[in-house]
Amino acid sequence: MKSTIGKRNKRIHLSGRFVRILIIVIAAGIIAVFGMNQYVRYEGGKNLVSMDELNYTKDDPADCAMILGASIYADRTPTPMLKDRLDRGIELYKKGVVKKLLMSGDNGQVNYNEVEAMKEYALKHGVKAKDIFLDHAGFSTYESVYRAKAVFNVKKMIIVTQIYHEYRALYIAKRLNLNAVGVAAEDISYSGDTMRECREILARDKDFLKCIVKPKPTYLGDVIKISGDGHASW
Repeated sequence: MKSTIGKRNKRIHLSGRFVRILIIVIAAGIIAVFGMNQYVRYEGGKNLVSMDELNYTKDDPADCAMILGASIYADRTPTPMLKDRLDRGIELYKKGVVKKLLMSGDNGQVNYNEVEAMKEYALKHGVKAKDIFLDHAGFSTYESVYRAKAVFNVKKMIIVTQIYHEYRALYIAKRLNLNAVGVAAEDISYSGDTMRECREILARDKDFLKCIVKPKPTYLGDVIKISGDGHASW
């Protein structure tokens, strides 16, 4: 009888210990997830500026404004989120604080081409063709920033996207030793903002780890200097 009770108590003790360890592991995981997220926000946010705070001028412009891609419609027109990014990038170009526009997006499928749609929009709004560079292999924020430096030989740039996305893009640029500041697109609400913010937490954690390892992007290819003619990238 005592033996049976002893075994039962031992099982209860082991079960309780397992539960405590499991709780500690889960708590540590939650702290890690939100800790990395906040760190990326904090570090990336240091280089987020307003239009009025920009140090670049017509006499000393940035190499380019890198406009990060977003979804397009079936008729190849930009969604509201992408349109706002494009409008901000074009504004920077027309003010003369950037020399070129670097459109970086997903062209991983024959029937889906973000950067072509972005190029067409910019051309319709007065950007010179030679000043538009296309990065067809910007499959992720990390790859877009990596390729800006490695493929397009960008030295200093302004990153254009929405605020929630700027933190991560600027953090990546900092970790890849690229001189970059961010100017956010129009600060408005879009459909799906809550879900997008939740996904971004995990994306920041992923890129926090990726910036430690610094893997090469899916594609690199020949260098197309941002100081040249954009047609070479079309």
